[in-house]
Amino acid sequence: MSKIGKLPVQIPDGVTVSIEPGLITVKGPKGENTVPTLDQFTTVTQVEKELIVTRADDEKEAKSMHGLTRSLLRNAIQGVTEGFSKTLEINGVGFRAEAKGPEAITLHLGFSHPVEVAITPGVEYKIEKNQVVLSGIDKQKVGHMAALIRSKKKPEPYKGKGIKYLDEVIIRKAGKAAKA
Repeated sequence: MSKIGKLPVQIPDGVTVSIEPGLITVKGPKGENTVPTLDQFTTVTQVEKELIVTRADDEKEAKSMHGLTRSLLRNAIQGVTEGFSKTLEINGVGFRAEAKGPEAITLHLGFSHPVEVAITPGVEYKIEKNQVVLSGIDKQKVGHMAALIRSKKKPEPYKGKGIKYLDEVIIRKAGKAAKA
């Protein structure tokens, strides 16, 4: 049995779950999430205030889908109740982010031109000094948007200039040593 897959998913108050073949819809106070399921590998059943994921057999694909389906369900429920957020920090002289409406961010990253990034629908952002805070109900969209923004100027190891996650630690390198 999968260590993750065998754990039941708790459904908090205010959240409704509808199970259909191939699709599970989760509605909560923050919105609605859908989770696709592969019915040939896993079966999802609701018992009172819990979702239980079982697998059809012990084949490799079924084992891998067992834990994945349970994790996706848990993330969907957490997204519609609490939401997800990622914080990016911009380091560097003159490096900054500007809001360009609700659907785009303009980044000034030391290039000869500003870099414009389109925001994925379902993800909101706030700009606070040198930080960009992304939030939304879909963990995958929030994480993908954060990775896309970070990829525009990854932090370099000598001075740490670039865009990094707030909790990321940049391993610094020493520069050229002067000859004595």
